Amino acid sequence: MIEDMVGQTFTSVTGSVGSEEMVFSNSFWKFRFYHYQDCCESVDISEIIGDLDDLIDTPILEAREDSESDSEDYGTYTWTFYNFRTIKGSVTVRWYGSSNGYYSESVSLEKVKQ
Repeated sequence: MIEDMVGQTFTSVTGSVGSEEMVFSNSFWKFRFYHYQDCCESVDISEIIGDLDDLIDTPILEAREDSESDSEDYGTYTWTFYNFRTIKGSVTVRWYGSSNGYYSESVSLEKVKQ
């Protein structure tokens, strides 16, 4: 579904470090990145590299997801990277999820018609 963002021009991009949600929206669509929090896990935005304003009022040329998971003595963790590129610049949004190993650490994406 992230590939549906390519070619879209967004008028608003909201999200910040520590947040559990990031939303891209225009007159037609809302793309919502989020994690439904459960018992023994945590997932949120750990870092934003670049300027979110570079993703506004110009078409998205690239939208890509990459992830890496590993485990430690007390549980597991997952880094999920969302990479966006426009003619104005590139932005990488890094999400970090950790759990006791029994819960999801993934980021969900929904596309909603406005």
